[in-house]
Amino acid sequence: MDRLNGCSCRFFYLRNATTNFSFSGTCFTSPASRFSSAKAWGWALWLAHFSVLKLPQVFKILGAKSAEGLSLQSVMLELVALTGTMVYSITNNFPFSSWGEALFLMLQTITICFLVMHYRGQTVKGVAFLACYGLVLLVLLSPLTPLTVVTLLQASNVPAVVVGRLLQAATNYHNGHTGQLSAITVFLLFGGSLARIFTSIQETGDPLMAGTFVVSSLCNGLIAAQLLFYWNARPPHRQKKAE
Repeated sequence: MDRLNGCSCRFFYLRNATTNFSFSGTCFTSPASRFSSAKAWGWALWLAHFSVLKLPQVFKILGAKSAEGLSLQSVMLELVALTGTMVYSITNNFPFSSWGEALFLMLQTITICFLVMHYRGQTVKGVAFLACYGLVLLVLLSPLTPLTVVTLLQASNVPAVVVGRLLQAATNYHNGHTGQLSAITVFLLFGGSLARIFTSIQETGDPLMAGTFVVSSLCNGLIAAQLLFYWNARPPHRQKKAE
């Protein structure tokens, strides 16, 4: 990992780790230093996800009292992917810093699911969904669930993420706008999934985890591109009010 490029280069001395210096003036840290850096990134991302990642989306829905433009199927598939990552990581005893944000993202995503149902006039259905999800999660985390099932759930993350994002992209294209989709949340998701490729490789070494974040980055990039493309587009009823 590059620490500083240019003529001047600072040396950082770590216990049991050495730093190599190339003639080009670029510092390359040892594997121990890269691992420490990965852990720091992991905790930083955990805090960022916990504090702000999907809260802008929640607040935007609450402020507008509408979930227009959000695909419920897409949000549910994202919830499946997050649940798979969380259960798989807990089962395999991965360090909390490598998957901790999935727990808080799951809580915020299930809140968005409920709000979408609520503002569509399906509040009772939303409450039932919350109860059923809680029950399924308890079963998945219990000894009753075989490891093969948990692994298959994690493996299903890739198709779940792809299909979910494509559904949201199709909804945006069909509507000609992104509705109540939060730009802050979309761009934070894109940046976070890119960074997670590095941290998952460094901390878990699991290709399944890393592959999930690679696919997630590509799909989140598609939604981010659409958001920029439809930046000035507004729903028809808003256009009428503006006129």
